[in-house]
Order: sequence, then structure tokens, then C-alpha cells
Amino acid sequence: MSDKLEFGLDTFGDVTVGTDGQLLPQAQVIRNVVDEAVLADQLGIDFIGVGEHHRNDFAVSTPETVLAAIAARTERIKLGSAVTVLSSDDPIRVFQRFSTVDALSNGRAEVILGRGSFTESFPLFGYRLNDYETLFTEKLDLFSALLKGGAVNWQGSIRPPLQDQTVYPPTESGTLKTWIGVGGSPESVVRAARYNLPLMLAIIGGDPKRFRPYVDLYHRAIDQLGGSTQPIGVHSPGYVADTDEQAREELWPHYKKMHDRIGAERGWPPTTQVAFNSEADLGSLYVGSPETVARKIAATIKALGNTRFQMKYSSGPLPHEKMMRSIELYGTKVVPMVRDMLA
Repeated sequence: MSDKLEFGLDTFGDVTVGTDGQLLPQAQVIRNVVDEAVLADQLGIDFIGVGEHHRNDFAVSTPETVLAAIAARTERIKLGSAVTVLSSDDPIRVFQRFSTVDALSNGRAEVILGRGSFTESFPLFGYRLNDYETLFTEKLDLFSALLKGGAVNWQGSIRPPLQDQTVYPPTESGTLKTWIGVGGSPESVVRAARYNLPLMLAIIGGDPKRFRPYVDLYHRAIDQLGGSTQPIGVHSPGYVADTDEQAREELWPHYKKMHDRIGAERGWPPTTQVAFNSEADLGSLYVGSPETVARKIAATIKALGNTRFQMKYSSGPLPHEKMMRSIELYGTKVVPMVRDMLA
């Protein structure tokens, strides 16, 4: 089993603090993200995912542009989004941008399509939140048609129909690996199965084992729809340091800042250290020494049968230097340990 496993890293390009404790300019954060991906490539990590946001606490609004820069400085790491907010984008332009990254990287591009957990992109690009469901459903249908290659014929309610239109550039291999990002709705799981696309589970809180029914539902739906077996991935937050104590101590203040800022917008109470420790002990926060994090990842893979694990290594203003050390420990210690545990 361990030889089929892939290990990735995800970042949302969180705006981080510099050595003086002040927030870095977003431009510098973007350059740092490229350096983080280069390190991951050098360490043999399988995948780097870059998220899309349109707010002042995240620096990356166009993942494909950042991935193109990463492509030019890396050799083997797969490059993807985490996630692309398809509802407020143009499926044809998304395909073109990722097929261009695919060309620049010699076939290493992937796209993870989702709805995102923020709504800023809707008013920014002139979409109505009332159309949330229709936009994603129809745009995914169009994107799925583009994945087949050749001339596209498509009709829906959100744009004029396409008649015998070919989209350029095509991917060199004729395929573009496309995942559906799911946060926990059965409808989204079945939708991924309907299009026979790989499933990426965003497990950002609570016991990962509670997602086992979604895995079973996905397999059942694939079977019933006559699809082929597709990979399942898990995306969860984490942070690695030399010891458990050091990891929690370093992550906690930045984790709290991010959680409380987003929580204030959503009506959540401020998080507590008790809640943080509970999430680290029993939930979906993979924080600790390399051995602790490896054991927790191995347990999730055993429970869910996923073949890829992507650790979101950025966490609010957590400094670039600390993330670089976490990436180093993940690549040199955590990943080999998980492979050994599951061999």
C-alpha cells in the first residue's frame, strides 16, 4: 500500500509576519510560497497545492500564476490548486490556465475544483450568491465536457451554448487530473462520483474517522454509476517541529489569530487552548514531532483508505522560516515514517 501513497502540502498563501513581528507585504508572501514549493520539490514531496482567496489575510488570488513560477523552478513535484473556486470563475479560462501550467511543468498540473469556504469572489466577479448551487453545478458540467478534449458542445442556463468549440492549448497528454474538493456534503460526494473524478476531502476539524461514511458512499456511487476506481485524498492542517511541546507552542498563537479572525466573521466564539489541544489530540490537527504527526497520518490513512494526504502547512501569520522547517521535517522524517508504518 505504501508505494501507492502520495504526500502533499497545501498553502493558502496566508499573510505572515516577518522577523520584526510585522505583517509582510503580500508580494513577499507570494515569493516565499514559491521558495516553500521549491524546498518541497527538493525533498521529494509529491504535490504542492496553492489556494485561491480574495481577502487581505491571504496573498494568492490566482493560484495558476504562482504555480507557473513554481513550475519553472522545480523538477518533479505535482502542482495544483487548493481549491479553485469554480463557481465564480470561467471554466474555459480555468482549463486554459491549468493546461498552460501543465505545459510549463511537463505534465505535472492538477486542479482541485470546489466552492471554497469564503464568498468574497462572488460580488468581486459579479455573481449572485442566490445562484450558488446553479453556478457550481453547471460550471462543473462544462468543465467535465472540456476534460474529454476535442470539440465541445454544451448547453446550460448560465451562458450561451457552445457549439463545436475547441479550447486551446490542449494538454499534451490529453488529460488533466481534476479532483472535486468536498467539505462534507453527501451531494458533493455523489457529484464527484457522477463525473468519475477523484475525491479530495477537506477535513479541517473533528475526528477524521467520521468521514468514513463519505468514502463508502463515494465507492458505492462509483460502482452504481459504472465508473472506474478513483483516488481519494485528504487535506488537513498540520505543523511539524522537533518535539510535540515545541510544535504546539509555536503554532498556537498563529492558529488562534487565524481562527478568531475568521470566526468573528462567522459568529464563532474565540477558540481556546483547550479546544486547540483537543483538536491536536483527537481531531484533524496534525501538530507535533515527526513521529506524532506520522502516527496520526498513518491512522487516518488506515481509517479512510485515502491514497494521498495533503497537509496544510500554513496557518495565519505563522512565519515563513518556521514553515520551511516544518516542510523539511515533513519531507525528511514524517513521510518516510508513514510509509514504514503502512508497509
